[in-house]
Amino acid sequence: MTEATPAATPQPHPEREPSAGFWRGRRVLVTGGSGFLGSHLVDQFRALGADPFVPRRAEFDLTRQADVERVFAQSAPQMVMHLAAEVGGIGANRAAPGRFFYANALMGVMMIEEARRAGVQKFVQVGTVCAYPKYTRVPFREEDLWTGYPEETNAPYGVAKKALLVQLQAYREQYGMNGIYLLPTNLYGPRDNFDEATSHVIPALVRRMVEARRAGQPTLAVWGTGNASREFLYVEDAARALLLAAEHYDGAEPVNVGIGNEIRIRELAGLIAALVGYEGALAFDPAKPDGQPRRSLDTHRALERFGFRARVAMREGLRRTVDWYLGQHPD
Repeated sequence: MTEATPAATPQPHPEREPSAGFWRGRRVLVTGGSGFLGSHLVDQFRALGADPFVPRRAEFDLTRQADVERVFAQSAPQMVMHLAAEVGGIGANRAAPGRFFYANALMGVMMIEEARRAGVQKFVQVGTVCAYPKYTRVPFREEDLWTGYPEETNAPYGVAKKALLVQLQAYREQYGMNGIYLLPTNLYGPRDNFDEATSHVIPALVRRMVEARRAGQPTLAVWGTGNASREFLYVEDAARALLLAAEHYDGAEPVNVGIGNEIRIRELAGLIAALVGYEGALAFDPAKPDGQPRRSLDTHRALERFGFRARVAMREGLRRTVDWYLGQHPD
């Protein structure tokens, strides 16, 4: 009787680095390239020798067909990275749901169609974790994207972005267009939007805690119960993920881009307070919405398909973010 052959041990998927050989001289249209994520992505493109074209909003309104056609004519791209978006936190989403739906859907639809007409080699669409259903099981897996309706406060934005996945898959089927779709989690880091009305949770807390410390406020109000959880990805990690996906991934399935763990807003606020040096009390306001109860991504597909794994841990990323903000807003 022969012995059974032992099952092969699964080999870990190797991490990858973007290749200067691939990117050198490549013409890339980067919408949103002067924004938060986009500016870090453009920095990495230039370091690799690529030739990024960044349309400025003052010159190109990507919700206008004529401007979309003009940007393709001027950039003549081999690849498109579509990052441009109307985006904000819970308050901004509640204040302008119509605008968020219209602008994000229209920009994406026209950009994808013009890329098809121009015959670009690849179109990279940046989606959003807000596209996931409100009560998605944790960790969020890409196959759960269509199991329910998004959380109400950001559903118009999430649905508009999710529709672009459908468009890319339809264009792949009908026209053979190579379009990929990435689902990044909440991003943070230097150059984030710290505006009082439109910022997300991390920059909002950093700014408000710095101001509270300087003013000697004994108490700081924090939106929501503090019990909701979020996953946060450092912006330079996110930019590297986009480069790797653009270089190595050609599939139709969406891919999560994240760090793979979550933190409660209450704990996050405490971490930021310690880094900022704010010693007052944090008063959570349960009358304000928490948004989606939990967010954390299954990130295995990104590692398997294009070799991405996040590297910057939460505390280190927050320290860099706080240091950058204080450098921009000294005492």
